[in-house]
Amino acid sequence: MPIENRDDIAPGMEVMIVLKKDQPTGKLTKGVVKDILTNSAFHPRGIKVRLEDGQVGRVQKIVDGK
Repeated sequence: MPIENRDDIAPGMEVMIVLKKDQPTGKLTKGVVKDILTNSAFHPRGIKVRLEDGQVGRVQKIVDGK
């Protein structure tokens, strides 16, 4: 289930995202949030973020709540 509220995400959090190329399969990628790319407070498909390793995708799960 995607994380739809921007306020639930912060830089430094460990999350699971789905990359654009993985959307058909739903494969998740783990990483640490560097930047939040979604400007709106809510997005039904998940908040788009850039991970510290440069990958971009929509947050599906929060691994920890740092």
